Amino acid sequence: MFAVLKTGGKQYKVQSGDVLSIEKLAADAGETVQFNDVLMIGGETAMVGSPLVAGAAVQAEVLDQIKGPKTINFKRRRRKHSSKRTKGHRQQLTVVKITDILASGADATGVKAAMGAASAPKAEVAAAPAPKAAPKKAAPKKAAAAAAPAGADDLKKLSGVGPALEKKLLAAGVTTFAQIAAWTEAEIAEFDEKLSFKGRIEREGWVEQAKELAKG
Repeated sequence: MFAVLKTGGKQYKVQSGDVLSIEKLAADAGETVQFNDVLMIGGETAMVGSPLVAGAAVQAEVLDQIKGPKTINFKRRRRKHSSKRTKGHRQQLTVVKITDILASGADATGVKAAMGAASAPKAEVAAAPAPKAAPKKAAPKKAAAAAAPAGADDLKKLSGVGPALEKKLLAAGVTTFAQIAAWTEAEIAEFDEKLSFKGRIEREGWVEQAKELAKG
C-alpha cells in the first residue's frame, strides 16, 4: 500500500518504511506525527480524494531536525554599475520515517497532527511592562529682559518711546532725562543715525519733554 500526502506545499508518494526529508515540522526527534492531508491511497483498491481522502492519514516517526545542503543565490545587475550579490541559504528540514498508512479512522488515533514550524502556535509571552517615560525636562525659561541700571529714569515717558526704544537708549548709555535734555544738534543727529530714529527725536520733541521731566 502507498499513499500520496501533502506537506510543506509539496506532495510525496510514500509507503511504510520510507525515510524522507520534508519541510521543518514543529516536533522533536522521537515523536510520532500524523499527516492528515492525504490525496490518494494506492494498493489493491485505489482511493482518490477530492481533494483529500476522508478519514485517511499517514503516520511517521520524527528521526531528526537537520539543515539541507547550502544553496547559492547569485545576482548580477548589468545596469546598476555591474553590482553583484551572493547569498547562501540552508533550508531547515525534518527527517521522518513512515510507520503506518491508514485508509480510515484517522480521527480516532489521537496522534499529534503534523504541523509546519511556521504555522505552529507560539507560546504566549507575558507582556513586559512598558518602560516608564522619562520625565520631561522643563523648557528653559527665556532670559529675563535686562533690568535698567540703578538711578535710570523711565524713558518710556517720552512720546513714542516703548520698551524696544528704551532698550536701545539704555544700550547706548542714555539712562536719564537730563542726558537727553542736554543733547546738542550734533548729538541729536548722531543718535538719529546711530539708532536709526529717522528724525524721531526732533519730531517727537524729546529734548523739550526731557527738560520738563527732569524738573519734575
